Amino acid sequence: MNPLSSSGSDAARPLATLLHLLRRARDAESEHVLGFVMVNETINLLPYRQAALWRGGPLGRIVSLSGLAEVDATAPHVQWLAAVCKVLPASMPLQRVTAADLPPVLAADWGEWLPANLLFIRLEQPGIQADGALLLARDAAWSDYELTLAAELAHGYAHAQARFAPERSWRDRVARLWQQGKSRRRLLLLLLVLACFPVRLSVLARSEVTPQEAMLMRAPLAGVIERIEVQPNQPVTAGAPLFSLDSTVLAGQLALASTAQDAAAESFRQQAQLAVTEDKARLEMASEQARLEQRRIETEYTSRQLARIHVKAPRDGVIVFSDRNDWLGRAVAPGERVMQLADPGRVELTAWLPASEAIHVAPGSKLRLFPNAAPTESYDAVITRVAYRAEVGEDNVLAYRLYARFSAGQPLPRIGQMGTARIYGSWVPLSYYTLRRPLTWLRQWVGW
Repeated sequence: MNPLSSSGSDAARPLATLLHLLRRARDAESEHVLGFVMVNETINLLPYRQAALWRGGPLGRIVSLSGLAEVDATAPHVQWLAAVCKVLPASMPLQRVTAADLPPVLAADWGEWLPANLLFIRLEQPGIQADGALLLARDAAWSDYELTLAAELAHGYAHAQARFAPERSWRDRVARLWQQGKSRRRLLLLLLVLACFPVRLSVLARSEVTPQEAMLMRAPLAGVIERIEVQPNQPVTAGAPLFSLDSTVLAGQLALASTAQDAAAESFRQQAQLAVTEDKARLEMASEQARLEQRRIETEYTSRQLARIHVKAPRDGVIVFSDRNDWLGRAVAPGERVMQLADPGRVELTAWLPASEAIHVAPGSKLRLFPNAAPTESYDAVITRVAYRAEVGEDNVLAYRLYARFSAGQPLPRIGQMGTARIYGSWVPLSYYTLRRPLTWLRQWVGW
């Protein structure tokens, strides 16, 4: 027999045994079978007297023992082994352990439960909740060569064990990130600070610059609008004509009333002449005088009504209405609003806060107007009053109406200017600001 070939065969035997054990681990049909292979067949590669498999986690326990089909968790030997695994440092994946490495309370019972030398092989796969350890104990010391084989075996066992283990929970992942290096701890700390960073809660709302305490210019009586004398947003002075109603009906009524008054005056004159000679005419003269007074009152009333069809501005200001063509030829009722007379120096902001995005706002809250026609300009304002009930607006969106006063020291926007208002609420953490809308949608969908 060739001594060189015999020496080569002896050197290859551990490698073949290692490959065989790894295949056995990969082919294991269950976690129980894999544990049996670890504690009972590893002896073919690393001779030992006792072996145990420990499963880590908050409730660490011994799950397999060499030579036993079942493990009694209440046995003193099993409880002592679990306590030993918990006190060994997790930073060392492979370590030689003796009684001197344990606390005195555990070291006192070493001779009763284990041989002198223990090899602690930690089984852990990154990203998988499958940590644990394989314990191999014997009387002889463990060599460096055996530690090399044990390290390779531990990697294969951990990979096979990961198939039967659930993925790590988010708490375990956060804890693992926190434990792995200063850079990850700093990143987690930075994310925590950013999540708690205070920001101003705000929403966007459609808005319009409206006059404050505008004077309503109403139709004085029923009729049809004949002329509009002004243009929208036109400045006017006191006494300037604004609009007129059709005078055809009233002019006819005035002509009839005047004719009736003249007839009544002539009848009264005749009765007055007859009253000089006839007693009966003297009695009828009082009736004719009352009829004349009635006709005179009707004529004066119709004349005053005819004068009212011409509406004039009672003071200086700016005329606010939509379009002249919308009113020409339109029939109006008495008191119906036709236009507004506003003071350009007294304006306010009206905003519509959507009910779906409503935040807590109250008088004194701030907002900022961004006009549509002037993207480079903005105006600050303070909310003065808030509607208590939402109403459907022009865009068919349920919204709360807000009124705001523009801050002093800035030029006022023109009346009728449209824009978007950013309404500011209270200070909240950045995490709440980011998750507010998803949480609102989830709450509406789930119903809690």
